[in-house]
Amino acid sequence: MKKLGLIFIAYIIICSSGLAQQAKPTENREKKDSTTIYQDSIRILSKTLLLEAQASKLYKDSLISLQDSITKLKIMPHQANITPVKKIIGSMFGESMKLGNADSLINEFDSRPSFGIFRDNYIVVGTEMFKKATKYNSDAKFQVSIRQRLTNSVLPFKTHLYLTYTQKAFWDIFQDSFPFRDLNFNPGIGIGKPLIANNRFLGMVTLEVEHESNGKDGDASRSWNKITFGSMLTFNDKWALQAKAWIPLVDGENNKHLTSYSGLGLVALNYMSSKSKYNANIVVTKRAGAFFDSNILVNFSIRLFSDDNQYLFAEYYNGFGESMLDYKQYRQRIRFGIVIRPNFFSVF
Repeated sequence: MKKLGLIFIAYIIICSSGLAQQAKPTENREKKDSTTIYQDSIRILSKTLLLEAQASKLYKDSLISLQDSITKLKIMPHQANITPVKKIIGSMFGESMKLGNADSLINEFDSRPSFGIFRDNYIVVGTEMFKKATKYNSDAKFQVSIRQRLTNSVLPFKTHLYLTYTQKAFWDIFQDSFPFRDLNFNPGIGIGKPLIANNRFLGMVTLEVEHESNGKDGDASRSWNKITFGSMLTFNDKWALQAKAWIPLVDGENNKHLTSYSGLGLVALNYMSSKSKYNANIVVTKRAGAFFDSNILVNFSIRLFSDDNQYLFAEYYNGFGESMLDYKQYRQRIRFGIVIRPNFFSVF
């Protein structure tokens, strides 16, 4: 009996050990299956997030492409209306805060006082360059220039009528009794029209009838009349270009060679810094004769005070025809002084 009991106990132990061995692989398989499911879930989640990111990028790209298409549709009709002339104007004339509203500029022009400064008003003193200064080649020069607007921009094509008067004096202040060497008188009447494109002020064109003489008689008399065609182009707030050509009507035998020395037209380049603190101009007057026969005027001014139009002034002249009396005399002079300028670019 005791032997049977031992056999039964041994049988139970063997069965238990067999069951335990069978249970271990099952537990390992369960652990392995759980790990696989977790890893698969991570992979699926990563793929899902990647797909969402790709979908979001595709949505943004589509939205940007749609916005670009809408913008192009808006621009295309405008571009279709851009003529070659408008393209040229757009390339030549830059953006400008001062000139970007032409209607306001014309209204401001019409509302200004009718009487005012025309050309630069200055007094300068100097001498001949590269020569010893003497009382005979040194002098003072001053200019007074005014204008009177006769009408506002109410004439046909928004034109206006005006009068001008400029007087230039050459004063021998270093000689006894300080005599005036020459006085040049230049009255005129003209009509002006502003140039406007796309509500941008581009400049001005003018037609003038002028008389210029020195008020003397006999051999010292100098006089001529001119029909002058002028233009000014304002590229931006700092740069402008002027051009003039005239039909000379010369009076008298003493003036028959006047155009050979005083010229047939001019070109001027103007620079004005921000707030008009600095101004510079170069004027080339083409004389009759060879291609490079020209009179050169260069000036530079620095504003004295921020709230006025008075400037320190330097002027250089190289050529003939500076004064009417001595128009055949070559001069290369530099002078310094003070100038009162117009609020806009200088007029020549």
